[in-house]
Amino acid sequence: MLVHSLLDEAVADTPDASAVRDPSGAWTYATVARYSHAVTAWLEDQGVGPGDRVVVQLPTVRELVAMFFGVTRRGAVFVPVNPAMKPFHLRSVIDNAEPGLVVAADADVAMICAMTGVPVHAFGAVWAEVEAAAGRGARAEPVEVRPDDVAVLVYTSGSTAAPKGVIEPHAQVVFASRAIQAVLGYRADDVVFCRFPLSWDYGLYKVLLSCLGRSEIVLAGTESDLTLLRRMREVGATIVPVVPSLASMIVSLAGRDPEPMAPVRMFTNTGAALPSATIARLREVFPGARVVRQFGQTECKRISIMPPEQDGERPHAVGRPLPGTEVLIVDADGNRLPAGEVGEIVAAGPHVMPGYWREPELTARTFRRGPAGEGPRLHTGDYGHLDEDGYLYFEGRRDDMFKRKGIRMSTLEIEAAAMDIPGVRAAGVIPPGEDNDLALCVETDLAPHVVLRELGSRLEAAKVPAVCHVVPAFPLTAHGKNATRELRRLLEGATQ
Repeated sequence: MLVHSLLDEAVADTPDASAVRDPSGAWTYATVARYSHAVTAWLEDQGVGPGDRVVVQLPTVRELVAMFFGVTRRGAVFVPVNPAMKPFHLRSVIDNAEPGLVVAADADVAMICAMTGVPVHAFGAVWAEVEAAAGRGARAEPVEVRPDDVAVLVYTSGSTAAPKGVIEPHAQVVFASRAIQAVLGYRADDVVFCRFPLSWDYGLYKVLLSCLGRSEIVLAGTESDLTLLRRMREVGATIVPVVPSLASMIVSLAGRDPEPMAPVRMFTNTGAALPSATIARLREVFPGARVVRQFGQTECKRISIMPPEQDGERPHAVGRPLPGTEVLIVDADGNRLPAGEVGEIVAAGPHVMPGYWREPELTARTFRRGPAGEGPRLHTGDYGHLDEDGYLYFEGRRDDMFKRKGIRMSTLEIEAAAMDIPGVRAAGVIPPGEDNDLALCVETDLAPHVVLRELGSRLEAAKVPAVCHVVPAFPLTAHGKNATRELRRLLEGATQ
């Protein structure tokens, strides 16, 4: 099964149903398919063939959905990049992906051309050609696309300073989508209100789940926060994917909005656990809505989901493994632990991706075979336990990765960006905790506000620390690494 076959099945079943809506209008499933074929024909004209990477940095609008399916239909690899990604990281993504071409917003073309010799196409001109091709019913010559071919590279922050590309073949993407749909049950009368970019797998898979459910997806990431509840009402949102910050915004706005709420039947959460008070308030504001807890990583998309009908049960669990998959809890030697014992969370099954793009050592550490040769298994680096009934409980992370404002990031990438600032001699990051927000310690002659301003030009807003402290000398461990405990003491001293 191939990624674009999910669209083709929906077209065969309900061609005239509304598939995707953005602030500019809506397309049916048949229209999305027609434009996707035109994109494929355009790619053929540009010399893009099977296996070539196509980097796309655009806002999340209808055209991006057609480009996604058009790229996979060509047998090429779709590489979506968040429009908020700054040149500091974008350069590393392009260098790593080695694309055949880049499609970018018109205003960004000159900037991207300055960092790469790869052909960079302005979206406005590209789409004019695609529309012309769609008008004449253009289609590319068919190419063979196999289930184990790579469909998408999703670049995510992690245990390296630069974003790393998770390899996502057609087979794994389709299996994960179908397994999630088997639990969540998107329907033909659902309207999926999505505020997240397609560069994040949370947003990308909503497109695929909508195809499976014959649902309509509303791409609302470019709209103002102030109109959030009004837009949910206008489109009749029934499914709303959230992260904690978005859920908090919804309940806060609802407290000041006298109008009836949208007919939401299900909120799905990822990024971090929702506070119990936020869950209670969502249920109060949207009577009858289920608040579904989920746990996962891009490296296998989803690990566990709390069945919607059980959303009020086992409040500390993050669900059961996806159908057809397995979750193991293992010790430091990879041996399986019994129910109730805390160890590393390991995922096994057809949804486990094959590794990271051009990162063999990191792939070998993360995707391993079991003691008896089973595998590959995804070693998540997260800790948790299973109860006697197979429900998963998340306990915490092993390494320097963390989430802030729903976005996964690492101390290493923020430190690397700080070290890129002229005049910064050393940098160390303190992740957010119960008593502190994300903080940065630097050894420099620059003023703290200058460092934060420079970081703002290199990183997405969520990755810029809340505070910056200048220290006279940097504490290091015997191995030359940042002494995190000493940094915390310095931070505590600076805030007292």
